[in-house]
Amino acid sequence: MKDLTQGSIPKHLISMALPMMIGMLIQTLYFIVDLYFVGKLGSAALAGLSLAGNAMFLIFALTQILNVSTAALISHAVGAKDQQDANLTFNQSMMLSTVVGVIVCIIGYFGAQDYLNLISQDPDTVMMGLAYLHWFIPCMALQFIMVSISSALRGTGIVKPTMVIQTLSILLNIMLSPILIAGWGSGYAMGIAGAGFASSLSVIFAVVLLCYYFITTDKYVSVDFSLWRINVPRIKKLLAIGLPAGGEFFLMFVYMGAIYWLIQPFGADAQAAFGLGSRVMQALFLPAMAIAFAAPAIAGQNFGAQNYQRVRDTFRWSAIMTCSLMAIILLICLTQAELMLTNFSDDQEVILISVAFLQMICWNFVPAGLVFTCSGMFQALGNTMPALLSTATRLITFILPALWLSKQSDFQIEQLWYVSVATVCLQSSVSFYFLKREFKKRLPRDNLSNECSDELDKNKLIT
Repeated sequence: MKDLTQGSIPKHLISMALPMMIGMLIQTLYFIVDLYFVGKLGSAALAGLSLAGNAMFLIFALTQILNVSTAALISHAVGAKDQQDANLTFNQSMMLSTVVGVIVCIIGYFGAQDYLNLISQDPDTVMMGLAYLHWFIPCMALQFIMVSISSALRGTGIVKPTMVIQTLSILLNIMLSPILIAGWGSGYAMGIAGAGFASSLSVIFAVVLLCYYFITTDKYVSVDFSLWRINVPRIKKLLAIGLPAGGEFFLMFVYMGAIYWLIQPFGADAQAAFGLGSRVMQALFLPAMAIAFAAPAIAGQNFGAQNYQRVRDTFRWSAIMTCSLMAIILLICLTQAELMLTNFSDDQEVILISVAFLQMICWNFVPAGLVFTCSGMFQALGNTMPALLSTATRLITFILPALWLSKQSDFQIEQLWYVSVATVCLQSSVSFYFLKREFKKRLPRDNLSNECSDELDKNKLIT
């Protein structure tokens, strides 16, 4: 367990974010390898990968319920020095993740084709997406166990073991991708199905290592099957914090699905281009998101310890770091978009649409950085409903104009990117407003005033 209620906040942010950032940068390489080999299979394969990959937003929504709530409750328990409460939260989270993972696996195999048919009219794209999903679903189901363990460790201030294991898993994925997709060394090319299979094998490897770590290492929390019996009050606490956060990712799944549905008339090339641009964008976001992901544990422990000024300082430093990284990414996309995309597809139409997408959408990167930071602070405070309302604002203000534009005779795909930029700017303003309101409600300044008064009294005594 690492005490984050003492010491330099920027130093804590960097020391926690750095391992995450390394892991995420390696994950960026995984995205690039996957895109490179699948992109060589043609635009239908790239579109199929993108549509199937969008289902991960639905999985993120479900895993986020456990991710946010587990980390928040455990960080509060650590701050309050209540190990028993932290252990109960962890074991209830593990029990829920096991049950939900099995359910997701069953629904995935039965509902994959219906989902793909809904958002694509191209039979080749649907066929490719289905081939990928059938091998990728085990990876989706096992995410829940991984999230419960990693969020518990993060809540106690420990990120290095998770980072090392995830890095090894991603490196395995990178090695397996060319072997399974293109048949390097084996002579048997699985095509797009190989990408899904490589992901599933690497996640199985990661889960085995995480379980081994928990069995062999002393930890602040540990697996105790006697605590796996349903504890209704604790589950209610987990859901109260986690459901709004999960709802936030579910709305992102709806948002991405809406874009794929709206651009259907432009063909498989447009869907492939949007998928390519989105994946590159998500990969670029990872370092900035590492800062935003580190902040909740620091702010959460200080909130649990009633160190309210340190909670405010955590937000300030996190916002500065995250938005600065996003500004750098903006400049990269404005100047180097074509260079980043050229190697992923031989289809010039796909590249042109992707370049236009990145060069327009990058104007929302800095506001998006502020949204990430605010969402992390809502998690730390144990109230994620404002983040859900903020995302809902973005979804509504995007979909209504987008639907109207799609009915116009001069509808162009670029109009969707302009609307998207405007709605993210609006979302960042809404998130910041909600966070200021939460700070006023949950972080009384009396605590700070008392500390200052005590310090003055000490100075008087010394004098």
